[in-house]
Amino acid sequence: MEQSEVLKRVIGILTEAGEMQRQAEEDDGSDPEVGGSIVTSLLNETMPHIAIPGDATVEEMAALVGREVGGAVEQLVGAFTLAFIALAQIHDSGQQDVTSADVLQDLALRAEELSSDDDGPEDSL
Repeated sequence: MEQSEVLKRVIGILTEAGEMQRQAEEDDGSDPEVGGSIVTSLLNETMPHIAIPGDATVEEMAALVGREVGGAVEQLVGAFTLAFIALAQIHDSGQQDVTSADVLQDLALRAEELSSDDDGPEDSL
């Protein structure tokens, strides 16, 4: 999965979690349960399918899994980190006229622009 697509999925998760929080506060003040299905779906789409040879040693399996899964985890962490930084910068600047939803929407639009830009590298987010 390309980095811009991972970022858009992460933004979707954060947007949904924010909406669930707002609804919980309006309803009864209880903590919302963040939907695990959307996170599970992201993980299933992001994590690579790994074919492990039957005669592989434990060390070879560990190296293979580490190498294959490491890149996907790096993409996810990078996307969540970028979203956090964007949200934190607005928060720290004290801008009260910009909501977290506005920040995430802007970030999603920038990700879309980068993914449609054939000349720019996808991993530059």
